[in-house]
Amino acid sequence: MTETTIANYGSWRSPISSDLIVSSTIGLGAVKFDGNNIYWLESRPSEGGRSVIVCLQEDGTTVDITPKPFNVRSRVHEYGGGAFFIHDDTIYFTNFSDQRLYLQKKGEIPQPLTAESSLRYADFSFDKIRNCLICVAEDHSNPNTEPENKIVTIDLNTGEVKTIISGADFYSSPRISPNNSQLAWLSWHHPNMPWDSTELYLADINPDGTLTNIELVAGGKNESVCQPEFSPNGTLYFSCDRRNWWNIYRREKKGKIISLYALDAEFGYPHWVFGESVYGFADDDTVICTYTQDGISHLASLHTKNKSLTDLNISFTNIAYLQVKDHNILFTGGSPTQPTGIIKINIATGETKILKQSSNLSINTGYLSEPQQIEFPTSNGKTAFAWYYPPKNKDFCAPKDSLPPLLVKSHGGPTAATTASYNLRIQYWTSRGFAFVDVNYGGSTGYGRDYRQRLNKNWGIVDVEDCINVAKYLVKQGKVDENKLAISGGSAGGYTTLAALTFYDTFKAGASYYGVSDLEALAQDTHKFESRYLDNLIGKYPEEKAIYQARSPINHIEKLSCPVAFFQGLEDKIVPPNQAQMMVKALKNKGIKTIYVTFPDEQHGFRKAENIKRALEEEFEFYALIFN
Repeated sequence: MTETTIANYGSWRSPISSDLIVSSTIGLGAVKFDGNNIYWLESRPSEGGRSVIVCLQEDGTTVDITPKPFNVRSRVHEYGGGAFFIHDDTIYFTNFSDQRLYLQKKGEIPQPLTAESSLRYADFSFDKIRNCLICVAEDHSNPNTEPENKIVTIDLNTGEVKTIISGADFYSSPRISPNNSQLAWLSWHHPNMPWDSTELYLADINPDGTLTNIELVAGGKNESVCQPEFSPNGTLYFSCDRRNWWNIYRREKKGKIISLYALDAEFGYPHWVFGESVYGFADDDTVICTYTQDGISHLASLHTKNKSLTDLNISFTNIAYLQVKDHNILFTGGSPTQPTGIIKINIATGETKILKQSSNLSINTGYLSEPQQIEFPTSNGKTAFAWYYPPKNKDFCAPKDSLPPLLVKSHGGPTAATTASYNLRIQYWTSRGFAFVDVNYGGSTGYGRDYRQRLNKNWGIVDVEDCINVAKYLVKQGKVDENKLAISGGSAGGYTTLAALTFYDTFKAGASYYGVSDLEALAQDTHKFESRYLDNLIGKYPEEKAIYQARSPINHIEKLSCPVAFFQGLEDKIVPPNQAQMMVKALKNKGIKTIYVTFPDEQHGFRKAENIKRALEEEFEFYALIFN
């Protein structure tokens, strides 16, 4: 038996190194069936974050479809998603560097389908009658105005692009009926985000591809719709939060809207990226779906005639990109002890196959901390939610009566959520003797519309208080050292981090990854998709300028008295580098310990292995220095 070494929390040696994390981990998503083949998208840090389409062929072999230097990634809304479409072994994809749409037949070199232009493309459907793709396009031709979003057709013979729907600020999810006679789509307008208010439309398609008989099916003020889909018999289904939770509905032939199954759970998602999916059809009467309840994903079968829901017993607690074909289910799935993988399940037999995993590492469970969901008291008599990971390393224990440092993680968005998944970046900390808590503060998704709207007009207040209160809760529970509390976050989570460090003295150190320090600058200098996001989170600008100034950490440097680390991509268009630069300069002028780590070749979020590795190591060393 191996002896356990007694060592201070935070000093434990761990086999989960930064090299190990970046060298053996890839991103998996956007799974698709096509004929007898299965396709997915791999994001590879070792290739500079390049996204590659991979095919599992009928004979069981796996081949890369996307040759270098092509990179399958759309920049519509900047966040992208929905970057490729496959039909009869022909692949259509958006290439990152030029945003052109390419056509690639299996085994051949990609050829440009669209001309060089200022258009970006995402979220495709195929109209077989008119031999065209229908998709979302974003036009950046006029640098003096916002980009124009619209739905277009792309002729597969000529590459000609024609606008068929325009006028709204944003569009997504163009979906064509099985007989190619109808088109459904979503649209929304400033200042709403898609989780605030969207509209679902349905129209007939004329022989020349134009639309007629346009009908508003669902949505509007205070109602969010996502993922419209046609069933095999042509009935329109969608997810909608009209009763607080995203549940599945359908439109009857005469336009009546029917709820399929009412449940206090989320059969939907915040539309940050294109191409996500939470349900599909096994047949006309059976919907295979995933829903989130209490932070856990479930897989279920929903019978559309008798409106019954049957859970399917699986070990995966985090499910995305669900696809269904005949009696096969395909999705990305993982759990706290299983890396995210491409999962295929046969509905009839229950046979489950893991086709590919994001990591092939075999790590002893003695180094893996399993998360515990906690519901903790917070401001105004409410409660909020988080995942708590205690320190764990089979080779070490801490001196008696000592407590671990705590790293509080504030997720980005802020309208997003953290999940209990296999995350070696978390285990990097816990295996070294840190406690880690991943916070789903008020405003997070997965807990209903009312919880999601806690952040309306309260960004910088509710999220910050929840992060502080979870730390205080864990201190009170005797789980962590109140003198060694740190907070870290990226993007919107970076703002929460900086606000917590500036306006309160709970934390002793923190790290901001491409975070916001000046809300006014963000309101004036960000991309179209989020340009009015702050109207709901804070208030109208410039009418409520005073609130922006009051909640911006950059304006209150005199209140900040603890060390902060900054990590920033210099090509970031969402949170420009000047945000971090202003904060760093102010801190240095005040003589407060700070580091500013920049990556010239990164945008919003780090994709390259060497940059991910450096940022993780620098943050750990920063806390090690601060906490001695």
